[in-house]
Amino acid sequence: MSRTRTSTRRTGRTRKMTHCKPSVAAIADAPKRGVKLKHVSTFTILVALLCLFAYLAGRVDVSAATSAPARARDNASTSMALKTANDTKESGMFLGLRTVKYEVQDVAKAKEWYSKVFGVQPYFDEPAYYVGYNIGGYELGLVPEPKAPAKRDAAGVAYWGVEDIRASYKRLLDLGATSVSDVQDVGGGILVAELRDPFGNVLGIIYNPHFKVGETK
Repeated sequence: MSRTRTSTRRTGRTRKMTHCKPSVAAIADAPKRGVKLKHVSTFTILVALLCLFAYLAGRVDVSAATSAPARARDNASTSMALKTANDTKESGMFLGLRTVKYEVQDVAKAKEWYSKVFGVQPYFDEPAYYVGYNIGGYELGLVPEPKAPAKRDAAGVAYWGVEDIRASYKRLLDLGATSVSDVQDVGGGILVAELRDPFGNVLGIIYNPHFKVGETK
């Protein structure tokens, strides 16, 4: 009987040991936890690409924002340069005053009167249609007009330069001109006056110390 007990105890221990030791198949079939390395790499690459796209998009926006004002400035500069060039070209079209035209009923009397006023004879003398004087490099033209009124309004008055305006004004009155406006100071030492010649035209005279022929462009 004592042998039988011993055998039973050993069998119990053997069963207990067999029960506690896991099998190799059980370990192999246990579920695996965590994320595969391949999936992690793919996710990392996607995130990196998204960051790259966002960075590039930001640079494009900044470039557009900074280049727009630059383009606007360039366009404005180009427009200003073209405008300046056009203004210069247009100003170069005009070479200064050339001719002042007075209409008169009697060309012969007008030619005699203006020859006395300016102290010169006409350089072009065709009384049938035109008589021209060269006065200091500018032209005064007399045009026959039988219907010219004896007294006309002062429109587009041309002022002839003089050194002594008061003496010139008095001389014109002595020669038969009538006063339209007395000598007056219009500022900066510039003096002007207007008279009407015996043929109805308004004649202006001016003293301007700031203007010299050939110096002002």
